[in-house]
Amino acid sequence: MGMGVQGGGRKNEIRPSMNVTPLVDVVLVLLIIFMVVTPLLAKQMWLNLPKKDEDAKNEPPPGEKDKPVVVTVDRDGTVRINQSPVERAALRDKLGRIIAARAESVIYFDAHDEADYAVAVEVMDLARMGGARTIAVLTENAVR
Repeated sequence: MGMGVQGGGRKNEIRPSMNVTPLVDVVLVLLIIFMVVTPLLAKQMWLNLPKKDEDAKNEPPPGEKDKPVVVTVDRDGTVRINQSPVERAALRDKLGRIIAARAESVIYFDAHDEADYAVAVEVMDLARMGGARTIAVLTENAVR
């Protein structure tokens, strides 16, 4: 609040007068804030959710032909295809027959954390030579 000194009336009398400049500044800042925020409140987000498929519950579990091919390398270097042990020499041919019977040439690869790195890379190379176009490396612990 400012004070003004004006002549008139009594000499040396101080008359109070209000300074509205700070009030106007605050009001203008609030007006700018509301102008910026108002368009953000009007935004709408559309979300398309898939419809629930009731027929999916009645489907039988996938057969042996549709079961994913999982190649695992154990800690001691044993190679397995879907939990059945396979010799490394026969891995390429066996995977070739399995992949030829399927529409997709995708295999899943899992190696034990303490498995030898060279063995794991060799198994992936044999899988690639056996016809696997995509090798998906499992990052979570698979059923062992």
